[in-house]
Amino acid sequence: MTQEFILETRGLTKEFRGFTAVDDVNLQVREGHIHALIGPNGAGKTTVFNLLTKFLPPTRGEILYRGKPITGMKANEIARLGLVRSFQISAVFAHMTAMENVRVALQRRLGTSFHFWKSERSLEHLNDRALELLDEVGLRDYADVLTVEMPYGRKRALEVATTLALDPTLMLLDEPTQGMGAEDVDRIVELIRRVSKGRTVLMVEHNLSVVSRLCDRITVLARGSVLAEGDYEAVSRDPQVREAYMGSDAAAEEEASA
Repeated sequence: MTQEFILETRGLTKEFRGFTAVDDVNLQVREGHIHALIGPNGAGKTTVFNLLTKFLPPTRGEILYRGKPITGMKANEIARLGLVRSFQISAVFAHMTAMENVRVALQRRLGTSFHFWKSERSLEHLNDRALELLDEVGLRDYADVLTVEMPYGRKRALEVATTLALDPTLMLLDEPTQGMGAEDVDRIVELIRRVSKGRTVLMVEHNLSVVSRLCDRITVLARGSVLAEGDYEAVSRDPQVREAYMGSDAAAEEEASA
C-alpha cells in the first residue's frame, strides 16, 4: 500500500535579487517517516525551512500539505493545521519555569496565549497536561526549575515539549542537536525517536551520525538544488554527496582506498 505524502513541494524556488537560494526543489515527505534535509553550509536547507513555515514567500513553486495547497497561507494558519516548527517557533522564556513555559504553549493552542493578566488559579486546569508533556520529554523533575538554570540539552528538550503542546502532526526540527555534547545528542536522538511515534518529522541536521540513527529518508541539498535522495546507506555511498561534503580530492582518495 502506497504511503501518503503528508508534505510536498513542487518546483519550489526562492530568489534574492538575482541569487537563487532554492532552485526547483521537489520534496516528498511520507506520513509517519522521519525525513532529514542535509547538505553542506550554504546548501539552502534553512531557506527551504523558512519557505515551508512561511517565514519567506517563494518566488515560484507550490507547497502542499496532505495534498492541499498551502503556499499562500500564513504561519499561524499552517500551525493550526498541525505543521509546527520547533526550536524557533516554540516559546521558551528564560525566567519562567519549565511548567510555565509548557503552559504558555498550551494557552497558544487554546487561543489565549497572550492573556498574561489571567490569574494563576484560572490556569491550573492546564497543569495536568503540562506535566504529562514534561514527562514525555523526560523533564518532570524540572517542572519548577527556571529555564535559565537548566542545562542546554534540557532546554532543547523543553522546546520539544512546547512544540508538542501545539499538537503537531508534522514537526519541523531545525538543527535539534546543534552545539550539544555527545551525552545530550544521545538524549535528544532518543527523545525524537520517542515523540515521532504517531507523527511525521522533517529535520535539518548537520550531524550525520544522528541522521543515520534516526531517519527513514534523506534529501541532500547542494547549491539550492536536490543532489540526492534515498535512505542513509544509498545517500552516503553517492559520490556526488561525498564530494559535496568532503571535496573532490578527499572523495577520490576515499574511493581509491575502498
